[in-house]
Amino acid sequence: MNQSKRSRHSLPQGLMAELEDLNPWGAGKRAPETPAFRRWIFEKLHQLLISGKTPAVVLRGPRQVGKTILLCQLITRLLGDGLAGQRIFYVPFDQIENLGKIKDPILKIAHWFESNVLGDTFNESAHAGRIAYIFLDEVQNLNAWAPQIKFLVDNYDVRVILTGSSSLRIAAGQDSLAGRITTLTVGTLLLREIAQFRFNQSYQPLMPPNGIDMLLQRSFWEEGQAKGKREREARDQAFRAFSECGGYPMVHQPPILPRHEMADQLNEGIIKRAIHHDLRQGPRGRRRDEKMLEEVFLLCCRYAGQTPGPNIFVPELHQAVSPDINWNRVLTYLDYLDDALLLRLIQPLEIRQKKMSASPAKVCLCDHALRASWLGEVIPLDSEGLVANPHLTDLAGHMAESALGYFLASFPFLNINYYPTRGIEREVDFVITIGARRIPVEVKHRRKVDYHEDTYALRAFLEKTVYNAPFGILVTLDDDVTIYDPRLVQISLASLLWMR
Repeated sequence: MNQSKRSRHSLPQGLMAELEDLNPWGAGKRAPETPAFRRWIFEKLHQLLISGKTPAVVLRGPRQVGKTILLCQLITRLLGDGLAGQRIFYVPFDQIENLGKIKDPILKIAHWFESNVLGDTFNESAHAGRIAYIFLDEVQNLNAWAPQIKFLVDNYDVRVILTGSSSLRIAAGQDSLAGRITTLTVGTLLLREIAQFRFNQSYQPLMPPNGIDMLLQRSFWEEGQAKGKREREARDQAFRAFSECGGYPMVHQPPILPRHEMADQLNEGIIKRAIHHDLRQGPRGRRRDEKMLEEVFLLCCRYAGQTPGPNIFVPELHQAVSPDINWNRVLTYLDYLDDALLLRLIQPLEIRQKKMSASPAKVCLCDHALRASWLGEVIPLDSEGLVANPHLTDLAGHMAESALGYFLASFPFLNINYYPTRGIEREVDFVITIGARRIPVEVKHRRKVDYHEDTYALRAFLEKTVYNAPFGILVTLDDDVTIYDPRLVQISLASLLWMR
């Protein structure tokens, strides 16, 4: 590479030094050690990076769920497979402050890498069988990242993987990345992952990473309950840990921290980081009201698993923030929190184009531990915890509903809604839609379940042929609930979460 080409793609001296330090393998040095434990999504990411149909992969998820570690593990895997370090480039955008002063930083640093490390143009290198792999971490706060990625993959033969602690919605139009990216979402630890990560017990999932058609099979849900019972000891151990600590990897990393230290880490490293960093600035540099974000999130924690509407949010925010706040502004800030993946807003089901616009969304937190840390109120989900704290049963039911809603909403290509109360028709907690068929799901997370009262909404939904529902799912606290109805499948929350 001649000197003139190197100078044409130069960067500030300090930035170049940072990039070189972050990519020691480019100079033939050893990469840092990575954890042996790999998230469930690792193999899928590796396959998409190496041979996926699109040149770019987006991995999105809340902060602190292990996205950066996944990138480092992928780099370690590539190097271990014999790939030359000069073909791998890693940039963590939330760690490098100098990038904000550079126009089109993704393209600038990519060209610097091409000229100074790869040693050839991207296209010539790919033509010679040496395609380059570019890892871009936490791009959500970068202005105009999508058009830069589009330009990069449209003009150069490279493979790109990028992460973000937001939904990273791709706008339509001339900068659309349609056909150029594959998007995957990762959340907090699955129940099986807690068993492996914390207790070193490995179990296979019932559900493969892709494919949702099996959810339409009654036998699949029955096998899920049977599998949970067969593996009860490990399942219950993981579920107790999930109940106590939530699913963030940091809280299951030995040594297990005292509860107050755990809460401080969750508040500072996840909630405040998202509110005061990821969400503080909107399009065109417009600042958002951080106090408003905090108060809206607080109310979402308080009413997790429920459908708080304007009659809840607006009066509370009038007192806490400003008397000028209206429902439309609240909806906007709820969308911001949804974008940050701190929660999912489960919308009411629309049938035959009939919109239920009067029904607000159901709020499902990405992890119930965030509610415990933000409100300072611990709600157990496991049976033993509720035996010791029976007065928390109703709140535990809402937390179970919240956990299940976020869990179901994380399935790729799965439509998940809830059915709001309509006249004499009762609310159904969730409705799974696959093609033209629907599966109603009702959560009764308590020790005693009354068939006639607690399955009424499910049975009423199943009896209406327009809903095209072959069976319903009753999600309970314990395994030993008996339902004498061939149209219903009973499964405990622990077994359901254990399936994936």
